[in-house]
Amino acid sequence: MKGIIGRKLGMTQIFTGDGRLVPVTVVEAGPNVVVGCRTAENDGYVAVRLGWGEIRDRKVNKPYRGQFARAGLKPVRYIREFRHDGSTEFRVGQELKVDVFSDGDLVDVTATARGKGFAGGIKRHNFRRGPMKHGSKSHREPGTIGPRMSGGGGKVFKGKKLPGRMGGHRVTVQRLSVVRVDVDRNLLLVKGAVPGPRGGLVLVRATAKPGR
Repeated sequence: MKGIIGRKLGMTQIFTGDGRLVPVTVVEAGPNVVVGCRTAENDGYVAVRLGWGEIRDRKVNKPYRGQFARAGLKPVRYIREFRHDGSTEFRVGQELKVDVFSDGDLVDVTATARGKGFAGGIKRHNFRRGPMKHGSKSHREPGTIGPRMSGGGGKVFKGKKLPGRMGGHRVTVQRLSVVRVDVDRNLLLVKGAVPGPRGGLVLVRATAKPGR
């Protein structure tokens, strides 16, 4: 299982060994601590629960406080599960660092996209605008949305593209390449863009499509 919790620091660019300029996203990842394990016998699936981030003791609720106390661990801010095939053994309290990945690995990065608020059809779905002449009364409006149906049964079908809230949803970008791993500073340099704002929580996993 290759997976780690981190936060997006921002984007920059670096030069590779052969002199190519590569845009990268810097992710501060780890060290993560193993908070618990899911087993097929007890839970019906196999996964490892990783924790990361500092938090004050008074901000931890009683259920989580009990879990950390039973495990003998210091409370952490974020806990996420990573499923695996069971071939790797994990123990509670074990630390995972960015060296679980190496240069050239392909990863899938999951984060919450930046919210953009309420947006119209042109910005949200790349609709074309109407004519900008003086006589036109429809410049950026979506226009007619109902189908022509006889018998008064016309309606707007579900799933139609309309104005609404844009962004703020969970996004996964697949098959990004790890350009550099900085173990001393707990940094992953991932080629290209990663979803979410600066400082946002990201989950980095080994790609689900390695042989593509």
